[in-house]
Amino acid sequence: MSAVPALSLRNIHKNFDGIIAIETFDLDIARGEVVALVGDNGAGKSTLVKIIAGMYQPTSGEIRLDGEAVHFTDASQSQAKGIQVVYQDLALADSQTVYMNLFLGREKTTGSFGKLDRRSMIAETEKLVRDLDVRIPSAKSIIRSLSGGQRQGVAIARATHWATNLVLMDEPTAALGVAETARVESIITGLKARNLAILIVSHSLDQVFRLSDRICVLRRGKQIGIRKTGETDKNEIVSMITGLQAATRI
Repeated sequence: MSAVPALSLRNIHKNFDGIIAIETFDLDIARGEVVALVGDNGAGKSTLVKIIAGMYQPTSGEIRLDGEAVHFTDASQSQAKGIQVVYQDLALADSQTVYMNLFLGREKTTGSFGKLDRRSMIAETEKLVRDLDVRIPSAKSIIRSLSGGQRQGVAIARATHWATNLVLMDEPTAALGVAETARVESIITGLKARNLAILIVSHSLDQVFRLSDRICVLRRGKQIGIRKTGETDKNEIVSMITGLQAATRI
């Protein structure tokens, strides 16, 4: 792993009209590392993801990518810096093909008249889903014809294609069955092997312990602590989530 974190958050604070959503938050994520963010509903997990993604701006604090201080005013700026987000609702265009979803907003064109270069986009999509082992019938398949796990695989493939730094995943398998969850988790493990930094929000502690290197706990906007996954257990994490264990700063 690089000595300089892919993502570094320092003293992140966020309030909405005087209501504190994130109190004070610090976290480093290295390339090739999976960090899980856990906590009950309303803990501030999705708010934190949206701050990193540029959808919200922190009230105070600093974000660094590969050691460089950044300030995002919208999501396009974070995407330009190599950050991609996979949301639970996927944000896919159901009536479009897999390859068009992969290049949505970034379509390849050819010639002076800007004709869509479908052949190139299809070839790139087929290579990517093959490399990630995303099992779909074809790059030309319509999204609505795919299963939930296949759709999630497409969303992750799209994030992988454009992410050069960090992938954020907000409950990526919440609506999936056991077999499809296993397939998506295998893809996430593959992303780690590709040396991307990954922050995953999950309510499933079983999943958290399968995938993560470290676990960060939030409760009511307050960072309770960070644990190495191999040095803790579910009982401790549940205690931190529920308030049975007091906050321990990093």
